Amino acid sequence: MLPVPLVLFLALTISLVIFVPLTGVLVRFRANYNPKGLQLDSDGGAVPYTGPVVRSYFGMMIRVYRLEGVSGLYKGLMPTAISSFIIAIIVLLFVDTVHPRHGKYRAPESGILGTLIYSLGTLVLSLPTAILTYRSITTPHKLSYFNLMSSLRILLTPTERRRPWILYLTPGLMAAEVIHIGVIVLFLGPLRRVLLPELSRSDIDRPKVSLIKLTIYFIIFCLSVAVLAPLEVIATRLAIQRNHASAQYNSVSQEIDGDGDETVEYAGADEDVIGLRSEGDPYLGLVDCAKRIVTEEGWMTLYRAWWITFLGGLLSTFA
Repeated sequence: MLPVPLVLFLALTISLVIFVPLTGVLVRFRANYNPKGLQLDSDGGAVPYTGPVVRSYFGMMIRVYRLEGVSGLYKGLMPTAISSFIIAIIVLLFVDTVHPRHGKYRAPESGILGTLIYSLGTLVLSLPTAILTYRSITTPHKLSYFNLMSSLRILLTPTERRRPWILYLTPGLMAAEVIHIGVIVLFLGPLRRVLLPELSRSDIDRPKVSLIKLTIYFIIFCLSVAVLAPLEVIATRLAIQRNHASAQYNSVSQEIDGDGDETVEYAGADEDVIGLRSEGDPYLGLVDCAKRIVTEEGWMTLYRAWWITFLGGLLSTFA
């Protein structure tokens, strides 16, 4: 029988091979800027938007593979792998093995307050890694797998490299993530315990669930997805928005020049995989981001790949 650390390592490796491309496509699909109106050229004239128009998750997957190949699908691998292995080590050190269920290991159970504190603590630790992952996925530049400093010079602005804590001050990002956690931990979690307490018990192999209560929970869960999916799209947009500070710009405006010089893009990519919003006109916060997305791209943009949010929440309900 293989030792637990080796099994965990193999499982983690397999999951990275499968989920990194899927996550990369999701991030790019949600980040793709596709305004429905006319744009202004350098002379102030109105011209139609000519950026990529991708209307589905699988359409984005095909586009990424066509323009960047397999290596493009695995953009974001290194930050994802590093954060995943760190989490795996923490699980091995602090896992609860006193009452294993079917040989599986699970984290210690806690109440609402404990879960909230744990989730917020995890957010504080993982937010910089998430930002780097999202930016490495959406950048058109080739990043080295092992040259960390070179990659950081492309992904981070001079301001962010000098003051890395400014990543936590990215306008609206922390608010979007905290609200997302609040909906799950403070609303869906207690609701699941009240309506479906059998699913929260580890001593029941085949829990019997009331069909009426399950239906009520499912309806409320679907309504919560209507809130969670836009938050995930907004968080993606805000995470890839870089922070600058200069005499010419305010604290959230973007410097246009001076970053990512002399970098290599994917060979043969004559067109961008995704369109990105101009750094000279950034989102000012969570509400501003939501309003601009609706105004510029339409409200359906907030629900890109909503079904992934739905499936993820449904699986966690019955896990």
